[in-house]
Amino acid sequence: MYSPRYITRLIQAFFKRFKAIIFFSIFVGAVFFLILNLILPSIIAKSVEKIGISGKYSTDNLPEEILTLISDGLTTVDENGAVTPNLASSWESLDGGKTWIFTLDTTKTWQDGKNISTESVVYEFTDAQVNIIDEKTIEFKLQTPFSAFPVVVSKPVFKKGLLGTGEWKVKKVSLIGGYVNKLTMQDSLGNKKIFSFYPTESRLKLGFKLGEVSTLQNLFNPKPFDEWKTTEVQKNVSTNHFVGIFFNTLDELLSEKIVRQALNYATDKNNFDTTRALGPISPTSWGYNPQVKPYTQDIERAKELLNSDEEIKIVLSTSSSLLPQAEKIKDDWQKIGVTAQIQVVSGVPQNYQAFLATVDIPKDPDQYVLWHSTQQTNISKYQNPRIDKLLEDGRIEQDLETRKKIYLDFQRFLVEDSPAIFLYHPSFYTVTRK
Repeated sequence: MYSPRYITRLIQAFFKRFKAIIFFSIFVGAVFFLILNLILPSIIAKSVEKIGISGKYSTDNLPEEILTLISDGLTTVDENGAVTPNLASSWESLDGGKTWIFTLDTTKTWQDGKNISTESVVYEFTDAQVNIIDEKTIEFKLQTPFSAFPVVVSKPVFKKGLLGTGEWKVKKVSLIGGYVNKLTMQDSLGNKKIFSFYPTESRLKLGFKLGEVSTLQNLFNPKPFDEWKTTEVQKNVSTNHFVGIFFNTLDELLSEKIVRQALNYATDKNNFDTTRALGPISPTSWGYNPQVKPYTQDIERAKELLNSDEEIKIVLSTSSSLLPQAEKIKDDWQKIGVTAQIQVVSGVPQNYQAFLATVDIPKDPDQYVLWHSTQQTNISKYQNPRIDKLLEDGRIEQDLETRKKIYLDFQRFLVEDSPAIFLYHPSFYTVTRK
Protein backbone atom coordinates (compact mmCIF):
# COMPACT_ATOMS: atom_id res chain seq x y z
CA MET A 1 0.00 0.00 0.00
CA TYR A 2 1.34 3.43 -0.99
CA SER A 3 2.16 5.95 1.70
CA PRO A 4 0.53 9.42 1.76
CA ARG A 5 3.93 10.95 1.11
CA TYR A 6 4.38 8.94 -2.08
CA ILE A 7 0.90 9.91 -3.35
CA THR A 8 1.62 13.62 -2.66
CA ARG A 9 4.88 13.51 -4.65
CA LEU A 10 3.12 11.69 -7.47
CA ILE A 11 0.40 14.41 -7.68
CA GLN A 12 3.06 17.18 -7.60
CA ALA A 13 4.99 15.54 -10.41
CA PHE A 14 1.84 15.08 -12.50
CA PHE A 15 0.81 18.71 -12.01
CA LYS A 16 4.35 19.98 -12.83
CA ARG A 17 4.47 17.97 -16.06
CA PHE A 18 0.94 18.81 -17.27
CA LYS A 19 0.52 22.28 -15.72
CA ALA A 20 0.09 24.08 -19.04
CA ILE A 21 -2.53 21.64 -20.25
CA ILE A 22 -4.49 21.89 -16.97
CA PHE A 23 -4.55 25.71 -17.00
CA PHE A 24 -5.47 25.76 -20.67
CA SER A 25 -8.36 23.35 -20.05
CA ILE A 26 -9.67 25.50 -17.19
CA PHE A 27 -9.47 28.58 -19.40
CA VAL A 28 -11.27 26.89 -22.30
CA GLY A 29 -13.98 25.58 -19.95
CA ALA A 30 -14.58 29.03 -18.47
CA VAL A 31 -14.81 30.62 -21.91
CA PHE A 32 -17.14 27.84 -23.08
CA PHE A 33 -19.55 28.32 -20.16
CA LEU A 34 -19.43 32.10 -20.61
CA ILE A 35 -20.34 31.80 -24.29
CA LEU A 36 -22.99 29.20 -23.49
CA ASN A 37 -24.53 31.54 -20.93
CA LEU A 38 -24.75 34.27 -23.56
CA ILE A 39 -26.03 32.10 -26.42
CA LEU A 40 -28.37 29.72 -24.57
CA PRO A 41 -31.08 32.30 -23.83
CA SER A 42 -31.37 33.03 -27.55
CA ILE A 43 -31.49 29.32 -28.37
CA ILE A 44 -34.08 28.58 -25.70
CA ALA A 45 -35.82 31.95 -25.89
CA LYS A 46 -38.49 32.74 -23.36
CA SER A 47 -41.59 33.93 -25.18
CA VAL A 48 -43.21 37.25 -24.28
CA GLU A 49 -46.72 37.67 -25.66
CA LYS A 50 -48.17 41.19 -25.50
CA ILE A 51 -51.96 40.95 -25.66
CA GLY A 52 -54.45 43.78 -25.96
CA ILE A 53 -58.06 43.62 -24.70
CA SER A 54 -60.76 46.32 -24.73
CA GLY A 55 -62.96 47.00 -21.74
CA LYS A 56 -62.74 48.22 -18.15
CA TYR A 57 -61.97 45.54 -15.58
CA SER A 58 -61.10 45.51 -11.90
CA THR A 59 -59.10 42.70 -10.29
CA ASP A 60 -62.43 41.22 -9.15
CA ASN A 61 -63.98 40.87 -12.60
CA LEU A 62 -61.20 40.04 -15.04
CA PRO A 63 -62.22 38.23 -18.25
CA GLU A 64 -62.81 34.52 -17.78
CA GLU A 65 -60.15 33.58 -20.35
CA ILE A 66 -57.57 35.29 -18.09
CA LEU A 67 -58.90 33.94 -14.79
CA THR A 68 -58.80 30.33 -16.03
CA LEU A 69 -55.11 30.70 -16.89
CA ILE A 70 -54.33 31.70 -13.32
CA SER A 71 -56.55 29.43 -11.26
CA ASP A 72 -59.27 26.77 -11.09
CA GLY A 73 -62.71 26.38 -9.55
CA LEU A 74 -64.10 23.53 -7.51
CA THR A 75 -65.56 22.22 -10.77
CA THR A 76 -65.07 22.82 -14.48
CA VAL A 77 -67.68 23.03 -17.23
CA ASP A 78 -66.98 21.63 -20.69
CA GLU A 79 -68.29 23.08 -23.97
CA ASN A 80 -71.44 20.94 -23.71
CA GLY A 81 -72.28 22.29 -20.27
CA ALA A 82 -71.33 19.09 -18.44
CA VAL A 83 -69.82 19.62 -14.97
CA THR A 84 -66.68 17.67 -14.06
CA PRO A 85 -64.30 17.64 -11.04
CA ASN A 86 -61.51 20.15 -10.68
CA LEU A 87 -60.30 21.28 -7.24
CA ALA A 88 -63.14 19.22 -5.85
CA SER A 89 -62.97 15.47 -6.48
CA SER A 90 -66.69 14.93 -5.79
CA TRP A 91 -69.87 16.59 -4.55
CA GLU A 92 -73.41 15.74 -3.53
CA SER A 93 -76.73 17.19 -2.41
CA LEU A 94 -78.94 15.10 -0.16
CA ASP A 95 -81.82 17.55 0.24
CA GLY A 96 -82.87 18.38 -3.31
CA GLY A 97 -80.25 20.99 -4.11
CA LYS A 98 -80.47 23.26 -1.07
CA THR A 99 -77.31 21.99 0.61
CA TRP A 100 -74.21 21.09 -1.39
CA ILE A 101 -71.20 19.23 0.04
CA PHE A 102 -67.89 19.24 -1.86
CA THR A 103 -64.86 17.04 -1.15
CA LEU A 104 -61.56 18.67 -2.14
CA ASP A 105 -58.69 17.04 -3.97
CA THR A 106 -56.07 18.01 -1.37
CA THR A 107 -53.18 16.72 -3.52
CA LYS A 108 -53.53 19.89 -5.59
CA THR A 109 -51.54 22.94 -4.55
CA TRP A 110 -51.58 26.70 -4.72
CA GLN A 111 -48.86 28.49 -6.66
CA ASP A 112 -47.00 29.09 -3.39
CA GLY A 113 -46.63 25.32 -2.94
CA LYS A 114 -49.19 24.96 -0.14
CA ASN A 115 -51.86 22.29 -0.44
CA ILE A 116 -55.47 23.14 -1.19
CA SER A 117 -57.63 23.13 1.94
CA THR A 118 -61.16 24.18 2.79
CA GLU A 119 -59.83 27.16 4.76
CA SER A 120 -57.93 28.46 1.74
CA VAL A 121 -60.78 28.00 -0.75
CA VAL A 122 -62.88 31.14 -0.38
CA TYR A 123 -66.17 31.79 -2.16
CA GLU A 124 -68.24 34.80 -1.10
CA PHE A 125 -71.99 34.47 -1.68
CA THR A 126 -74.64 36.85 -0.37
CA ASP A 127 -77.33 34.16 -0.49
CA ALA A 128 -75.38 31.11 0.72
CA GLN A 129 -73.86 30.06 4.03
CA VAL A 130 -70.42 28.44 3.80
CA ASN A 131 -69.45 25.86 6.44
CA ILE A 132 -66.10 24.12 6.76
CA ILE A 133 -66.69 20.51 7.84
CA ASP A 134 -63.02 19.46 7.88
CA GLU A 135 -59.87 20.21 5.86
CA LYS A 136 -61.25 18.28 2.85
CA THR A 137 -64.99 18.95 3.10
CA ILE A 138 -66.87 22.20 2.54
CA GLU A 139 -70.63 22.77 2.71
CA PHE A 140 -72.79 25.41 1.03
CA LYS A 141 -76.28 26.03 2.41
CA LEU A 142 -78.50 27.90 -0.05
CA GLN A 143 -81.68 29.80 0.74
CA THR A 144 -83.57 27.89 -1.97
CA PRO A 145 -82.76 24.71 -3.94
CA PHE A 146 -80.60 25.32 -7.01
CA SER A 147 -79.64 22.37 -9.22
CA ALA A 148 -77.07 24.37 -11.21
CA PHE A 149 -74.96 25.30 -8.15
CA PRO A 150 -72.01 23.04 -9.23
CA VAL A 151 -71.73 25.31 -12.28
CA VAL A 152 -71.53 28.39 -10.06
CA VAL A 153 -68.44 27.07 -8.25
CA SER A 154 -66.60 26.51 -11.52
CA LYS A 155 -65.52 30.13 -11.09
CA PRO A 156 -61.77 30.20 -10.29
CA VAL A 157 -60.77 30.83 -6.68
CA PHE A 158 -57.78 32.86 -5.48
CA LYS A 159 -55.71 33.60 -2.45
CA LYS A 160 -54.66 37.19 -1.72
CA GLY A 161 -52.75 38.80 -4.57
CA LEU A 162 -54.40 36.78 -7.34
CA LEU A 163 -52.48 33.70 -6.26
CA GLY A 164 -54.09 30.72 -7.92
CA THR A 165 -53.63 27.07 -8.81
CA GLY A 166 -53.14 27.36 -12.57
CA GLU A 167 -50.19 27.21 -14.93
CA TRP A 168 -49.74 30.98 -15.09
CA LYS A 169 -48.77 33.08 -12.06
CA VAL A 170 -49.48 36.80 -11.77
CA LYS A 171 -46.22 38.71 -11.41
CA LYS A 172 -47.43 42.31 -11.58
CA VAL A 173 -50.68 44.27 -11.80
CA SER A 174 -50.87 48.00 -12.50
CA LEU A 175 -54.07 49.98 -11.92
CA ILE A 176 -55.35 53.32 -13.19
CA GLY A 177 -58.39 54.77 -11.46
CA GLY A 178 -59.21 51.42 -9.86
CA TYR A 179 -59.19 49.58 -13.18
CA VAL A 180 -56.52 47.15 -14.40
CA ASN A 181 -54.21 48.83 -16.91
CA LYS A 182 -51.65 46.05 -17.31
CA LEU A 183 -51.30 42.51 -15.97
CA THR A 184 -48.16 40.41 -16.31
CA MET A 185 -48.16 36.66 -15.74
CA GLN A 186 -45.47 33.99 -16.10
CA ASP A 187 -45.39 30.20 -16.34
CA SER A 188 -42.87 27.78 -14.81
CA LEU A 189 -40.65 27.94 -17.92
CA GLY A 190 -40.33 31.71 -17.74
CA ASN A 191 -42.67 32.49 -20.62
CA LYS A 192 -44.68 35.66 -20.12
CA LYS A 193 -48.09 37.01 -21.10
CA ILE A 194 -48.58 40.75 -20.71
CA PHE A 195 -52.20 41.88 -20.97
CA SER A 196 -52.85 45.55 -21.67
CA PHE A 197 -56.38 46.90 -21.26
CA TYR A 198 -57.88 49.69 -23.36
CA PRO A 199 -61.19 51.50 -22.72
CA THR A 200 -62.50 51.12 -26.28
CA GLU A 201 -61.89 48.97 -29.33
CA SER A 202 -60.68 51.98 -31.32
CA ARG A 203 -58.09 52.77 -28.64
CA LEU A 204 -57.08 49.09 -28.63
CA LYS A 205 -56.47 49.18 -32.38
CA LEU A 206 -54.37 52.31 -31.99
CA GLY A 207 -52.26 50.52 -29.39
CA PHE A 208 -51.62 47.74 -31.91
CA LYS A 209 -50.63 50.25 -34.61
CA LEU A 210 -48.20 51.92 -32.19
CA GLY A 211 -46.60 48.56 -31.37
CA GLU A 212 -47.75 48.51 -27.73
CA VAL A 213 -49.23 45.03 -28.20
CA SER A 214 -48.63 42.21 -30.70
CA THR A 215 -51.97 40.37 -30.32
CA LEU A 216 -55.54 41.65 -30.18
CA GLN A 217 -58.24 39.49 -28.63
CA ASN A 218 -62.05 39.53 -28.95
CA LEU A 219 -62.37 42.20 -31.63
CA PHE A 220 -65.85 42.83 -33.01
CA ASN A 221 -64.40 44.29 -36.20
CA PRO A 222 -61.00 43.20 -37.60
CA LYS A 223 -60.66 46.17 -39.99
CA PRO A 224 -58.20 47.47 -41.11
CA PHE A 225 -55.93 44.62 -40.02
CA ASP A 226 -57.65 42.07 -42.27
CA GLU A 227 -56.04 43.92 -45.18
CA TRP A 228 -52.56 44.16 -43.71
CA LYS A 229 -49.90 41.79 -45.06
CA THR A 230 -48.10 41.78 -41.71
CA THR A 231 -50.99 40.42 -39.67
CA GLU A 232 -52.87 37.16 -39.29
CA VAL A 233 -56.60 37.34 -38.54
CA GLN A 234 -58.47 34.44 -36.95
CA LYS A 235 -62.28 34.36 -36.84
CA ASN A 236 -63.97 32.59 -33.91
CA VAL A 237 -67.73 32.09 -33.69
CA SER A 238 -68.78 32.32 -30.05
CA THR A 239 -71.66 30.00 -29.23
CA ASN A 240 -71.41 31.36 -25.68
CA HIS A 241 -73.05 34.61 -26.86
CA PHE A 242 -76.02 35.57 -28.95
CA VAL A 243 -77.01 38.81 -30.62
CA GLY A 244 -80.72 39.52 -30.35
CA ILE A 245 -83.37 42.23 -30.48
CA PHE A 246 -85.12 42.57 -27.12
CA PHE A 247 -88.61 44.04 -27.09
CA ASN A 248 -89.97 46.07 -24.21
CA THR A 249 -93.07 43.95 -23.65
CA LEU A 250 -94.64 46.70 -21.53
CA ASP A 251 -94.55 49.08 -24.49
CA GLU A 252 -98.05 49.84 -25.82
CA LEU A 253 -97.18 48.60 -29.32
CA LEU A 254 -94.78 45.76 -28.51
CA SER A 255 -96.89 44.27 -25.74
CA GLU A 256 -98.87 42.70 -28.61
CA LYS A 257 -97.53 39.24 -29.46
CA ILE A 258 -98.57 39.44 -33.12
CA VAL A 259 -96.57 42.68 -33.57
CA ARG A 260 -93.44 41.04 -32.14
CA GLN A 261 -94.01 37.99 -34.34
CA ALA A 262 -94.49 40.19 -37.41
CA LEU A 263 -91.15 41.91 -36.75
CA ASN A 264 -89.59 38.48 -36.20
CA TYR A 265 -90.83 37.22 -39.57
CA ALA A 266 -89.69 40.44 -41.26
CA THR A 267 -86.10 40.08 -40.03
CA ASP A 268 -83.70 38.14 -42.26
CA LYS A 269 -81.55 36.15 -39.81
CA ASN A 270 -79.39 34.85 -42.67
CA ASN A 271 -78.30 38.39 -43.51
CA PHE A 272 -75.43 38.21 -41.04
CA ASP A 273 -72.06 36.65 -41.84
CA THR A 274 -72.00 34.13 -38.99
CA THR A 275 -73.91 31.25 -37.35
CA ARG A 276 -77.68 31.60 -36.88
CA ALA A 277 -79.00 31.61 -33.30
CA LEU A 278 -82.34 29.83 -32.88
CA GLY A 279 -82.84 30.60 -29.21
CA PRO A 280 -81.22 31.80 -25.97
CA ILE A 281 -79.31 28.58 -25.16
CA SER A 282 -75.97 27.62 -26.71
CA PRO A 283 -76.20 25.02 -29.51
CA THR A 284 -73.41 23.06 -27.79
CA SER A 285 -75.38 22.75 -24.53
CA TRP A 286 -77.01 19.51 -23.39
CA GLY A 287 -80.21 21.55 -22.94
CA TYR A 288 -80.35 22.98 -26.47
CA ASN A 289 -83.53 22.60 -28.53
CA PRO A 290 -82.88 22.75 -32.30
CA GLN A 291 -86.57 22.26 -33.13
CA VAL A 292 -87.96 25.61 -32.08
CA LYS A 293 -89.92 27.81 -34.48
CA PRO A 294 -87.28 29.12 -36.90
CA TYR A 295 -89.03 32.35 -37.94
CA THR A 296 -87.46 32.23 -41.39
CA GLN A 297 -87.99 35.56 -43.14
CA ASP A 298 -91.52 35.72 -44.57
CA ILE A 299 -92.55 39.25 -45.57
CA GLU A 300 -96.07 38.28 -46.58
CA ARG A 301 -96.71 36.50 -43.28
CA ALA A 302 -95.34 39.52 -41.42
CA LYS A 303 -97.66 41.89 -43.27
CA GLU A 304 -100.58 39.57 -42.61
CA LEU A 305 -99.89 39.57 -38.87
CA LEU A 306 -99.29 43.29 -38.68
CA ASN A 307 -102.44 44.06 -40.72
CA SER A 308 -102.09 47.83 -40.47
CA ASP A 309 -102.33 50.65 -42.98
CA GLU A 310 -101.06 53.15 -40.45
CA GLU A 311 -97.42 54.21 -40.27
CA ILE A 312 -95.62 52.37 -37.46
CA LYS A 313 -92.48 53.81 -35.90
CA ILE A 314 -90.13 51.98 -33.53
CA VAL A 315 -86.97 53.28 -31.86
CA LEU A 316 -84.24 50.66 -32.16
CA SER A 317 -81.53 51.25 -29.54
CA THR A 318 -78.10 49.68 -29.83
CA SER A 319 -74.39 50.18 -29.25
CA SER A 320 -72.08 51.75 -31.83
CA SER A 321 -70.45 48.36 -32.52
CA LEU A 322 -73.77 46.93 -33.76
CA LEU A 323 -74.76 49.85 -36.03
CA PRO A 324 -74.20 47.91 -39.31
CA GLN A 325 -76.54 45.16 -38.07
CA ALA A 326 -79.10 47.73 -36.95
CA GLU A 327 -79.14 49.22 -40.47
CA LYS A 328 -79.92 45.78 -41.95
CA ILE A 329 -82.77 45.31 -39.50
CA LYS A 330 -84.10 48.77 -40.30
CA ASP A 331 -84.20 47.87 -44.02
CA ASP A 332 -86.01 44.59 -43.28
CA TRP A 333 -88.68 46.26 -41.14
CA GLN A 334 -89.21 48.94 -43.77
CA LYS A 335 -90.45 46.19 -46.12
CA ILE A 336 -93.53 45.69 -43.92
CA GLY A 337 -94.16 49.39 -43.36
CA VAL A 338 -92.33 49.77 -40.05
CA THR A 339 -89.93 52.71 -39.77
CA ALA A 340 -87.07 52.13 -37.35
CA GLN A 341 -85.22 55.06 -35.84
CA ILE A 342 -81.77 53.91 -34.74
CA GLN A 343 -80.53 55.30 -31.44
CA VAL A 344 -76.97 54.73 -30.20
CA VAL A 345 -76.80 54.02 -26.47
CA SER A 346 -74.22 52.97 -23.92
CA GLY A 347 -75.31 50.04 -21.79
CA VAL A 348 -78.90 48.91 -21.33
CA PRO A 349 -81.30 51.88 -21.64
CA GLN A 350 -83.87 52.33 -18.89
CA ASN A 351 -86.76 52.83 -21.27
CA TYR A 352 -86.65 51.55 -24.81
CA GLN A 353 -88.86 49.97 -27.43
CA ALA A 354 -86.43 47.60 -29.16
CA PHE A 355 -82.86 46.97 -28.04
CA LEU A 356 -80.23 45.23 -30.20
CA ALA A 357 -77.54 43.73 -27.96
CA THR A 358 -74.94 41.02 -27.48
CA VAL A 359 -75.71 38.71 -24.54
CA ASP A 360 -73.53 36.28 -22.59
CA ILE A 361 -75.16 32.85 -22.52
CA PRO A 362 -74.98 31.19 -19.06
CA LYS A 363 -73.00 27.94 -18.88
CA ASP A 364 -76.04 26.13 -17.52
CA PRO A 365 -79.40 26.16 -19.39
CA ASP A 366 -80.93 27.90 -16.36
CA GLN A 367 -81.95 31.37 -17.60
CA TYR A 368 -84.06 32.44 -14.63
CA VAL A 369 -82.32 35.81 -14.32
CA LEU A 370 -82.94 36.68 -17.98
CA TRP A 371 -86.60 35.78 -18.40
CA HIS A 372 -88.39 35.28 -15.06
CA SER A 373 -90.95 38.01 -14.40
CA THR A 374 -89.56 38.77 -10.91
CA GLN A 375 -86.02 39.57 -12.07
CA GLN A 376 -84.68 43.09 -12.67
CA THR A 377 -82.25 41.57 -15.16
CA ASN A 378 -85.25 40.56 -17.29
CA ILE A 379 -84.61 43.54 -19.58
CA SER A 380 -87.57 42.80 -21.87
CA LYS A 381 -89.87 43.03 -18.80
CA TYR A 382 -91.34 39.79 -20.05
CA GLN A 383 -94.17 38.19 -18.06
CA ASN A 384 -95.45 34.72 -18.84
CA PRO A 385 -96.70 32.35 -16.11
CA ARG A 386 -95.84 29.25 -18.18
CA ILE A 387 -92.25 30.43 -18.71
CA ASP A 388 -91.96 31.36 -15.02
CA LYS A 389 -93.06 27.87 -13.98
CA LEU A 390 -90.64 26.14 -16.36
CA LEU A 391 -87.75 28.27 -15.10
CA GLU A 392 -88.69 27.58 -11.48
CA ASP A 393 -88.93 23.83 -12.10
CA GLY A 394 -85.70 23.70 -14.08
CA ARG A 395 -83.54 25.16 -11.33
CA ILE A 396 -84.74 22.74 -8.62
CA GLU A 397 -84.91 19.53 -10.66
CA GLN A 398 -81.97 17.20 -9.95
CA ASP A 399 -82.48 14.58 -12.67
CA LEU A 400 -80.63 15.65 -15.82
CA GLU A 401 -83.04 14.10 -18.31
CA THR A 402 -86.04 15.71 -16.62
CA ARG A 403 -84.23 19.05 -16.58
CA LYS A 404 -83.52 18.68 -20.28
CA LYS A 405 -87.21 18.19 -21.09
CA ILE A 406 -88.04 21.29 -19.06
CA TYR A 407 -85.58 23.45 -20.99
CA LEU A 408 -86.66 22.05 -24.33
CA ASP A 409 -90.18 23.26 -23.53
CA PHE A 410 -88.86 26.56 -22.19
CA GLN A 411 -87.12 27.34 -25.48
CA ARG A 412 -90.09 26.26 -27.59
CA PHE A 413 -92.60 28.49 -25.80
CA LEU A 414 -90.22 31.43 -25.38
CA VAL A 415 -89.21 31.57 -29.05
CA GLU A 416 -92.84 31.22 -30.14
CA ASP A 417 -93.83 34.19 -27.96
CA SER A 418 -91.02 36.41 -29.36
CA PRO A 419 -90.09 38.67 -26.42
CA ALA A 420 -86.84 38.82 -28.36
CA ILE A 421 -85.62 38.02 -31.86
CA PHE A 422 -82.65 35.66 -31.74
CA LEU A 423 -80.36 36.58 -34.61
CA TYR A 424 -76.91 34.99 -34.55
CA HIS A 425 -73.91 33.88 -32.55
CA PRO A 426 -71.34 36.65 -32.97
CA SER A 427 -67.87 36.28 -34.39
CA PHE A 428 -64.90 37.61 -32.48
CA TYR A 429 -61.52 38.14 -34.09
CA THR A 430 -57.96 37.59 -32.93
CA VAL A 431 -55.31 39.65 -34.73
CA THR A 432 -51.66 38.61 -34.46
CA ARG A 433 -48.61 40.38 -35.82
CA LYS A 434 -46.57 38.00 -38.02
